[in-house]
Amino acid sequence: MRDILPILEAWKSQGERIAVATVIETWGSSPRPVGSKLAVTASGLIEGSVSAGCVEAAVIQEAQAVLESGVPRLLSYGVSTGRALEVGLACGGTLKAFVEPFTAFAGVFDQVKARLEAREPVALVGVLEGPRELLNRKLAVFADGSTAGDLVLPGLSGEVTGRAGALLAGEAGGTIELAGLRLFVDVVPRVPRLVVVGAVHIAEFLVPMAALAGYETVVVDPRAAFATRERFPNASAIVRRWPDEALAALDLDEASFVVVLTHDPKLDDPALGAALPSRARYAGVLGSRRSVEQRKDRLRELGLTEDQLSRLRAPIGLPLGGRSAVEIAVSILAEIIQARNTPAS
Repeated sequence: MRDILPILEAWKSQGERIAVATVIETWGSSPRPVGSKLAVTASGLIEGSVSAGCVEAAVIQEAQAVLESGVPRLLSYGVSTGRALEVGLACGGTLKAFVEPFTAFAGVFDQVKARLEAREPVALVGVLEGPRELLNRKLAVFADGSTAGDLVLPGLSGEVTGRAGALLAGEAGGTIELAGLRLFVDVVPRVPRLVVVGAVHIAEFLVPMAALAGYETVVVDPRAAFATRERFPNASAIVRRWPDEALAALDLDEASFVVVLTHDPKLDDPALGAALPSRARYAGVLGSRRSVEQRKDRLRELGLTEDQLSRLRAPIGLPLGGRSAVEIAVSILAEIIQARNTPAS
C-alpha cells in the first residue's frame, strides 16, 4: 500500500475508477511478497506489481471485470515449475490474489494515509469470503490499539482486532478463519529509517543504496561543508545538528538503524550515547577492533550500561573482506538488512 499510495491519491483526485489487487498467498520463492499490490484504472493505467510478469496481464483483465461488476474476486494461479523458472523462481507453486474496487478503502484511506506518513504501521482487515454486505469494507487497526473503518463484525470485533494487532506486531500479514468468515489482514509495516551520522565518503554510497532498498534515509552532520544536498541528493533529510541533539529529535524507534561514520570521538561518542539507550534496532560504528574497548570506556563515562554497550555493532558491517568505500557501504547495508530480518530478542 505504501508504494502506491501517492498514485492512488492522484487517481482518486482525478476521478479515476480504480481496482486494487493484493497478493494474499504465494509459493515459497515468490518474486513479490504477501501484501504486494497492483492498481488498475478503468482507463487502463497501472501501478505496482503482484508478480514478475507471469500473471500480471491476467490480473489486470480480472481487475477490469471487478470494476464493471463492483464485486471483488479471489484469484488463484497455479505456476508450473518450468514457468516459475522463467520468472526467476526455484520451483513452481501457487499465487493467490484478491482484487477489489478501490471504493473498499474509502472508509479508511485518509486515516491510513495519515498514519503511514507519520511512520506508523497499519493493519487493514478485509473479508475475502463471507456475506456480500461485508465485502468492499475495511477495518484499519493501528499500533496504539485504535481502529477506523466501515467493516463491522458484531460479536467478533474484539477478537479480530486482537489477532490483527498480533500480526501487526509481527510485521507480517495473513488470513484469519473465524465464524464462517475468511479475512485477510494486510500489514503495512513502519518504513525502516537509516540514520547516518557523518556525511563522509562511505555515506555517499550507503545512502543511495539504502534508499533503493526501501529505507528512509537521514544524514546527520553539523559540518555544513559535508552535509549538502549536492552530495546527498537521495537523502530523505539532511540534519546539520550535533548528533546527540539530532538523534533525540528523531525519536528513534524499533524501525530505526543508526550508522556512525565520522571516525571522530567528538561526534561519534555523543551519537552512540544517544543511539544505544534508545529503541533503535541497530547501532554500529566505524573503527578498528583495537579501538572498540577504548570507545566503550568513553561511553561508560557518559553513563551507558553494559547492556546498552552490548548492542554496539563494532567494527560495523558484515566481514566481506572489502576495503573500498563502496565495499564497506555494501557490508554495512548487508548487516543492517540482516538485523532487520532477524527477529528481535
